[in-house]
Amino acid sequence: MELRQLRYFVKVVELGGMGRAARDLGVVTSALSQQISRLESELSTRLLQRTRGGAVPTDAGVAFWHQAQLVLRHADAAMIAAQQARLSGSVSVGLAPSTAAVLGLPLMQAMRARYPEVRLHLVENLSGHLTAMLNARQLDLAVLFQVDATRRWSVLPLLDELLYLVGRADQLDRHEDAAPIGLDQLGALGLGLVLPSGPHGLRALLNTAFARARVEPLIVAEIDGLAMLMDAVQAGIGATIQPGAATARQPPGSLRLIPIADAHARRSNLLVSLSDDELSPAALAARVVLADVAGELVRQGRWIGARLLPERS
Repeated sequence: MELRQLRYFVKVVELGGMGRAARDLGVVTSALSQQISRLESELSTRLLQRTRGGAVPTDAGVAFWHQAQLVLRHADAAMIAAQQARLSGSVSVGLAPSTAAVLGLPLMQAMRARYPEVRLHLVENLSGHLTAMLNARQLDLAVLFQVDATRRWSVLPLLDELLYLVGRADQLDRHEDAAPIGLDQLGALGLGLVLPSGPHGLRALLNTAFARARVEPLIVAEIDGLAMLMDAVQAGIGATIQPGAATARQPPGSLRLIPIADAHARRSNLLVSLSDDELSPAALAARVVLADVAGELVRQGRWIGARLLPERS
């Protein structure tokens, strides 16, 4: 099996046909087809199903395609590292919007300082989408809030976050002191909530907490984008319940944060990556840097409401 054959196969799957892949690779279609056939013969299985429109991978082909992508990425990273005699390559990291608000820039700065030859690709998206991207090998690592135990991932408990009732000061003035507020006290404030919708991980956590407290929240709007959600809060449409990190991009003093007293109103942060044998040296290094940066942000008090888990303290 040759790297050339892997590159040919990956390109055929990406472009959906032999002819299109051959043109992109600058080879004749017959030569490309011959290499794919040799690859299938060596593996004793059919990788592609030829159709009138081109070619699609079989079940075995999809599985092989995922691993072939990893092999090629590692081969490219190894070649660059050998040429430059220092850690290099690229690494893709996924962060939810609230996490990116507090961790994104410090992570970029730390990676540039420690590994200037490593190209960092940051993806900001909802945690559910990040999970799907990790499954598809489009990310090397991500900070997630829950994981599928059946996946062959490396999972490092990172920290957990207190949740806050967040709103404009003039809307929360009925709660005079700085004491935490219980979920069963929200109704007394007469304030509607702006929350993410049902599929969102934070909403699922809140639904469970409300059910345990036997509280029916007054929800006035559902918004899945953090920036728009916080705009709605700033406009006085309602308050929200979010981790402190969600306010990192808001003007200082523009919002009031009241800790939620419910013991279950905490969000765990997990550093999740592909298994160690699937990670490039650059990705392994980035995982260490991310954990270090997150820990330092918590210790410096720059990650509002976050505490390191015992194994990270």
